Amino acid sequence: MHVIGPVFDRLHTSIHCLLAHHRGIVPAVRQRSVLALTVIEREDISRRRASGSSIRDIAKRLERAASTVSREVALHGGRPEYRAQEADQRAWGSALRPKRCLLAIHVKLWKLVASKLILDWSPQQISGWLKIQYPADESMRVSHETIYRSLFIQARGVLKKELLGHLRSKRRIRRSQHSRIFKNSRGQIVDAISIRQRPAEIEDRAVPGHWEGDLIGGTKNSHIATLVERHSRFTALVKVRSKDTAAVVAALSRQIHRLPTSLRRSLT
Repeated sequence: MHVIGPVFDRLHTSIHCLLAHHRGIVPAVRQRSVLALTVIEREDISRRRASGSSIRDIAKRLERAASTVSREVALHGGRPEYRAQEADQRAWGSALRPKRCLLAIHVKLWKLVASKLILDWSPQQISGWLKIQYPADESMRVSHETIYRSLFIQARGVLKKELLGHLRSKRRIRRSQHSRIFKNSRGQIVDAISIRQRPAEIEDRAVPGHWEGDLIGGTKNSHIATLVERHSRFTALVKVRSKDTAAVVAALSRQIHRLPTSLRRSLT
């Protein structure tokens, strides 16, 4: 609005009032993804499944992956009940975003989860208990991740923030289950010096002799180390037998000794 206003010699507040009067800007017309199955493709799937064609034969005819056709049939009733029009309508509806949280649309399930959290049950315990308590009712299932997200993402408005105090970890945010793997050492250099601490002469590429290194991994456990001189952009590629530190350092050392003396000062 700050950009539109000057074009018409008006304040941005005038633009805001105009939009508010007409209930804002009309959203773009919703369109199907170019990767999604079309109605014609779904009808072809329905007819050919009814005639006994295999998933792979149908996929080959449609020039689609067999997994795409298999997933489509499985999600919409399976072979005996698959109907193209119904499948297309359900797919159109399920693609709508944002989606409401499971606990927001299932009041009974929400009450059960909240009652167990108050008793200091963990989300994993609640998820497991529901499977045992309601073995034949798929609607009474919820994953522990859904419970965590309903707690930590307060915009969902599902579980009250006060229930966070009943979690055992007492953490303030929800992290990925893989975050602890990389927290200490994996994927990081021990006692590394930040790149932000390098001298100004290196930063502006004014003086030759400063290099950057990297390691590229390929198929069948193949690796290539790269050395790039920052001033001239001269690049050296070094094949290494493995990605462990000893092998990489040895290969780079051999490459460094082949360089002119004037280019070694920042590497040695």
